[in-house]
Amino acid sequence: MRSCTKLILLNFFTITLILVTESRRTIPLKNEKQELKKLLNHINKPAIKSFQTKHGYILDCIDIQKQLAFDHPLLKNHSIQLKPTIIPKWTRDKNTQKSSSLPFRQDEDISCPHGTVIIKRTTLEDLIQIQRLKYLGVKYTTSKDKDFLNMTGRHFAIAEYYRDNYGATGNINLWDPPVNPDQFSLASIYVENGFRDSLQSISAGWIADGHEKTGCYNTVCPGFVQVSSKLALGTLARPTSTYDGEQYYLQAIIYQDNITGNWWFLIKNEPIGYWPKSLFHVQGLAYGASRVFWGGEVFSALRQSTSPLMGSGHFPKEGFKKAAFVNGLKVIDREIEKIRSPPVKDLRLFANSPKCYKVETKTGVGEEWSSAIFYGGPGGCTIT
Repeated sequence: MRSCTKLILLNFFTITLILVTESRRTIPLKNEKQELKKLLNHINKPAIKSFQTKHGYILDCIDIQKQLAFDHPLLKNHSIQLKPTIIPKWTRDKNTQKSSSLPFRQDEDISCPHGTVIIKRTTLEDLIQIQRLKYLGVKYTTSKDKDFLNMTGRHFAIAEYYRDNYGATGNINLWDPPVNPDQFSLASIYVENGFRDSLQSISAGWIADGHEKTGCYNTVCPGFVQVSSKLALGTLARPTSTYDGEQYYLQAIIYQDNITGNWWFLIKNEPIGYWPKSLFHVQGLAYGASRVFWGGEVFSALRQSTSPLMGSGHFPKEGFKKAAFVNGLKVIDREIEKIRSPPVKDLRLFANSPKCYKVETKTGVGEEWSSAIFYGGPGGCTIT
């Protein structure tokens, strides 16, 4: 088993952005590979400039007007929003975690020319991953969903917050758990609205996967409009946290622009891009969200297999530097239109396999620890 961390975007019937760790993959059938090769020619737009990274992948500078996003039928006449109308001030406390640092960074100081955006060139391997996610299916399940969704092989340890909002953030502790083929282990923040057929959600985080499962990643599928010329989705992020050692996190921010209605994704305070409002319907995310989830999920597709590690692979009771965490939990409250930290008493904890994975709330000193969770576990649950 091996894994390496990268940032990716997923689009399925929900719309998701995620930071991923990858592991082994099987090889598709010959005829499937031929179809995927044809698709590559459509996905990879002509580059104005390109960079080869030390990890072997290529970063292309694409005309911002010609990126794949605008192949989406709802975006044919879309006017690009180059930056958010306003970036909310999520943190007031100047004394934030100094031992943790933003894990996502480029290999070199790469930046694309004016008028272009930086996009990782899609490879055949990337498309194979996407096919696997279509088969596996990545989606958070709430405690209210367990009666009508197939939970076989799926295990969750999350905190749920039910209140109308315009977005949320969280510092997602970054780990690199090993997984087998046909497995994944993820941690993310979800903002969503609607139920069943009307459900729409946006997510950001990281995932360690053997074969991926639900749709489109990075800018591989039309819809997500990239605006950053510096930070490309799908590239490797380093470093990751170590047990009883240095801790690193991804500050994922997802919020709806109060003027345009577009849903923005930021890493720390760097705008990466957005999902246009036209992609959402009234029962979904067109006018805000109604719930937020933070935490982890794992999945195993094969029966008689044991479930993988979640987070660091250790239970929440071990605490900081040993168990995975998400801290700095905050939302833009729709009623008061201000940023607030959800009171710990209002967080609903859900772990459907507590023998293998758990989740606990945490409060401590400083703004970032005023609302936080620890989650995860060693796995070992068997699918029968």
